[in-house]
Amino acid sequence: MTTILRALLLAGASVAAVSWGGSALADDTASADADILENQVDGLVVTGARTRTSAVTGLDMSLRETPQSVTILDQARIRDFGLTSVHDLLAQVTGVNVEKVETDRTYYNSRGFDITNFQVDGIGLPLIWGIQFGDLDTVLFDRVEVVRGANSMMTGAGNPSATVNYVRKRPTDGFQAAGALQYGSWEDYRLEADVAGPLNAAGTVRGRLIYANEDKGSYLDHHHVNRNVYSALLAWDVTPRLTATAGYSLQDNRSRGVLWGALPLNYSDGTPVDYPSSASTSADWTYWNVKDQTAFTELDYKFDNGWKIKATATYKRFDEKAKLLYAYDSPDPVTGLGVKGMSGIYPSKYRNYILDAYASGPFQLFGRTHQLVVGGQTSKSTGLEWENFSGDAIVYPDVRLWGSRQVAEPTYPGEYLASDQTDRLSRFYAAAHFSVTDPFKIVAGFNALKLKSKGYSYGTDTPRDEEKVSPYVGGVYDLNQNVSLYASYTDIFNPQSEVDIDHQTLSAAHGKAYEAGVKSEWFDHRLYVTGAVFKSEQGGLAEYAGDFPNGQSYYAGVDTEVTGYELEASGALTDRWTLSAGWTRLKVEGENGQPTRAYLPRKTFKAATTYTFPSARNLKVGAAVRWQSEVSMVDIAPVEQDAYAVVDLMAGIDLTEKVRATLNVDNAADKKYLTSLMWNQSYHAAPRSASLRLDFAF
Repeated sequence: MTTILRALLLAGASVAAVSWGGSALADDTASADADILENQVDGLVVTGARTRTSAVTGLDMSLRETPQSVTILDQARIRDFGLTSVHDLLAQVTGVNVEKVETDRTYYNSRGFDITNFQVDGIGLPLIWGIQFGDLDTVLFDRVEVVRGANSMMTGAGNPSATVNYVRKRPTDGFQAAGALQYGSWEDYRLEADVAGPLNAAGTVRGRLIYANEDKGSYLDHHHVNRNVYSALLAWDVTPRLTATAGYSLQDNRSRGVLWGALPLNYSDGTPVDYPSSASTSADWTYWNVKDQTAFTELDYKFDNGWKIKATATYKRFDEKAKLLYAYDSPDPVTGLGVKGMSGIYPSKYRNYILDAYASGPFQLFGRTHQLVVGGQTSKSTGLEWENFSGDAIVYPDVRLWGSRQVAEPTYPGEYLASDQTDRLSRFYAAAHFSVTDPFKIVAGFNALKLKSKGYSYGTDTPRDEEKVSPYVGGVYDLNQNVSLYASYTDIFNPQSEVDIDHQTLSAAHGKAYEAGVKSEWFDHRLYVTGAVFKSEQGGLAEYAGDFPNGQSYYAGVDTEVTGYELEASGALTDRWTLSAGWTRLKVEGENGQPTRAYLPRKTFKAATTYTFPSARNLKVGAAVRWQSEVSMVDIAPVEQDAYAVVDLMAGIDLTEKVRATLNVDNAADKKYLTSLMWNQSYHAAPRSASLRLDFAF
């Protein structure tokens, strides 16, 4: 594979990535996916009257009927722009910011708060820390749905930011097979294989196998990643009404030369350090290995009267081992010396056991048909973390020599169990979609949650015993066949693990979230245009307040209010021209109405467009742009990141009926910018890069 890809590159393909309108394997066993495909316009899901989701309330509703903002990115969008990492995918979603604070630790935020709610196939994964360790590969997913705003109905707890729902690829009714080869900048090699179809003559047993490997260098000194992804799924129609599905997936991410923390941004006199984009505080001997495994079983029974019962059991096993190097203090502006380091080895094991079941279907009331869902979930999460911290003094060389010199590996005294925590969460929820009149629909429901925790973390006991009932209510009014008005309200219940200056765990943050807006469809439902205003209030939200002598952080609970608005359009302007664009404006205030969280951009704009020339071997050209306003933070001196824009380009063409080539150029203008100012350190994002991908259909 290496020889072939090098030859393609040297032949003038230079650098590129993927896209193919006809090669993706579609999940034609699920009605929701069929609706998506019916309303898909070459790479953009037209999120309107026919596209449906259950990620908001558990009810299967069209997005016109859903009283919240929802964005869906499908397979064609993923392939067109080479979005093989969830980081890159979410960076294209309206109102979502990706905070790459380190090479292998990433936060996401939306509407002023961290995203802590994640789902797989609509099943809420409780007590996720809101951090993505390593890279999460998109090869396993058919599409990704992002519901912005509070979503207590389906996740039970969390910030009023957004909920990310990963929708798995599933076994298909007919045989389909696809593969891909990719080569990109910094020796980036990628291989994909995806086979699905019936396993018996009757088609009642179906399977799917997925594999991907990516081995890539980096623009950053020392950094290299090798990732293997496996998935196997089996679906069995036990009877015409009962389908059993089971699956297993593994993402094995091995990263070396990793960042723990990032670059000190100022000299000791407060002037900024002018680093090259490749600058890193890491060393070749550091690593951060993550093995993420998930197994699930699912039973889905459909009744004659439109009702169905679905039960899902999920086991998630997450293991990591990291040898890390952290740099602190600021360099002298004359000598370049003064940066010190510390290092530790950190193995950890996390286990999640989740059982979710619900029943949904229609019912009659006052001569009209309505929808109801009733469900519950119970889960247990355990986490063990060890620390093996080196006491050796680590001194960095002159900051201007970091590209050619690195610090030596220290010695380690031996590990101890630093954290042992167990969380148990139980919840019961119910919601109804009332058809009050033909144009007026109301969604009303509640989520009752109980959370208990025990254990300790780095010398601090972490007990919790909290419960909350959160109501949800929303309404949608169709002004005409093209335009609808909507509004929604829900409570916020956000359990927290941070400790205060007295080493006590902070109580859960509480608040309220409001949203109202307009949804509309144009050009025969091909273009979907929405606008929303929103307001979120949280009391007692954890905010960084300082560090203990051992380097651990402590927090204070503060009141935070976010107001803002969003505008979004997605779909097609013509049969050949697709468009997605979104604008977000925020106002974030803390205690006494003062601006807070200055690392969050107050204004963002995102757009992606493609145009296809069918007569020229389905040549498709496209561009994506991400713009954000200025952000800042305070280290020993204020650090500011000016407003900037990043432009990505793509072009794809059918080489044969079964082979398609796609070229991607990311950061085409070679913009130099910092990945995040969430912490008082940062590093530079990737400069211009490119990749070439070949997709094969069999």
